[in-house]
Amino acid sequence: MRTSLLSLSLLTLALAACQPHAPNATPAGGDKAAPAAAQASQADQAFADLSKRWLDGWLRLNPVNATQVGDHRFDNEMDDLSAAGRQKALDFNRKLLAELDAIDAKQLSRENQVDALILRNQLQGDIWSTETLQSWAWDPQIYSGLAGGAVYNLMAREFAPLPQRLKSATVRMGKIPALFAQMRENLDPTRVPKIHAETVAKQNNGLLELIDQFITPNAGQLSGEDRKQLDAAVAQLRKAVAEQQAWLDKTLVPNAKGDFRIGAAMYDQKLKFSLNSALSRGEIRQRAEAEMQRVRGEMYGIAQTVLKDKPGAPQMPAQPTPEQQQKAIEAALELAYAEHPKRDQVVDFAKRTLAQATAFTREKNLVSVPDDPVKIILMPEFQRGFSVAYCDSPGPLDKGLDTYYAISPIPDDWSDAQVESFLREYNDRMIHLLSIHEAMPGHYLEGAHSAKFPSTLRAVLRSGLFAEGWAVYTEKMMTDAGYLGGDPLFKLVQLKFYLRTISNAILDQGIHVDGWSREQAMELMTKQAFQQEREAAGKWVRAQLSSTQLPTYFVGVQEHFDTRKAAEAKLGDKFDLKAYNDKVLSYGAPPVRFVRQLMLDQPIE
Repeated sequence: MRTSLLSLSLLTLALAACQPHAPNATPAGGDKAAPAAAQASQADQAFADLSKRWLDGWLRLNPVNATQVGDHRFDNEMDDLSAAGRQKALDFNRKLLAELDAIDAKQLSRENQVDALILRNQLQGDIWSTETLQSWAWDPQIYSGLAGGAVYNLMAREFAPLPQRLKSATVRMGKIPALFAQMRENLDPTRVPKIHAETVAKQNNGLLELIDQFITPNAGQLSGEDRKQLDAAVAQLRKAVAEQQAWLDKTLVPNAKGDFRIGAAMYDQKLKFSLNSALSRGEIRQRAEAEMQRVRGEMYGIAQTVLKDKPGAPQMPAQPTPEQQQKAIEAALELAYAEHPKRDQVVDFAKRTLAQATAFTREKNLVSVPDDPVKIILMPEFQRGFSVAYCDSPGPLDKGLDTYYAISPIPDDWSDAQVESFLREYNDRMIHLLSIHEAMPGHYLEGAHSAKFPSTLRAVLRSGLFAEGWAVYTEKMMTDAGYLGGDPLFKLVQLKFYLRTISNAILDQGIHVDGWSREQAMELMTKQAFQQEREAAGKWVRAQLSSTQLPTYFVGVQEHFDTRKAAEAKLGDKFDLKAYNDKVLSYGAPPVRFVRQLMLDQPIE
């Protein structure tokens, strides 16, 4: 969910979107209502001004993210993670939080009440992250991500002529060595988890891959002094990456002794800021465990159907023991695992599934389908090792730029057994689901709709909870609509994919709060959620490298399910699925609870 193009003039125009809706007309003869209307208008104007100043200041403090969002005023700049840079950001966030506290939220329009709560969560979260979580002192991924993003965000999309982007990349490449120096200065190896250090050590040279892919082949676009500066910046960066690799291998990795588990107190605070949901950790765990049992029961029913009368089928009584349920579901899934693409055909097969999912979505009239382009690409090396696929959308203000559906290739050094495990997990039907989730009608479609944002602030602070929940919601919606002809094995694999969503929420808590071992995590994933060893092993690594992100899928989809049920109950026979889905997407991807409150005229809280 990346972003791009926004010139200064466009930014000025777009920030007008932060202006409140016109206040309600004053009732005829309602002299007493006039002061109230004026007060409401004054509060909305104060918030609009605050929103614009926050966005401008935040983008200045986060120039790599600004390029991603689409503000290109800062394409020559790099984030400052030095002590002085962090203090500057803290002072900015505290000042604006105090100003936000001074605005009477009750006097704001409903849309602005939502944005005010989103902004408050962002400001408080940024302050907490710097002062309490202090990831700048123990997570090297922050620095490697910035270094890669500094180049990738400039070069991956054609938001400006190539020579202009190359000049910006020249300046940024010259500043990456300083970022590496800040990384070495800030990180305390005794606090850095070993898994974080090892992962970044593997990713480090991926920065050179970006140079070889985007910069070197296009260097001829520059000439004279510009070309000399580009060549010098590339040479300096290659030297800096080599020096950084030596430091990572010889200093950071050997001395990394931190605990990747953040503990219950820190987890609960981070969960609140990350999800912006009404559900607590305990409520999430309770709902996830109950849902896992329900889904496994539904999968057993499908297994009874697809295995009926098959030679060697396990016993499948109406009331199975846990062991009988497990064996039946595993046997049914084997039928799906047997159909998968070859090692070198995964990306081509994904392209076909994307076309099929797009055609089906249109045919069934499930939601309005945009015409914005989407491309399937190999995941850049510097981003590999965290997930198998992701959707990389253009900036919220960009029009017509490509969305990337990125897939990580199978590593060359994997054994035949590891490859087979991976392909059993990512079988034909699972790749169909992956394309539904990441692209159509999942992330890609949602991102295209969300670009038509009600406010710039909401567009920039697009909710991961909304986005991931929507993507999972569409998996069930497509299945219910009869995708692949109502194939029962597709339904079975969809439920297995949903089990992954459920187990993600349990796994995250289990590891970071309950201190689960690798064995406990693998048992949940491979046994209870039927994941293949390669998928589960990768998720074990991912869960160590992050916290509170994995629950976004489950919490998001639960809130989407709850919102739809409430809308169906309110509208009854008048409920129309396409109209409902389009309405949900029209709010610009705020946390899902705000969608429900806005749509159903509930109090904003």
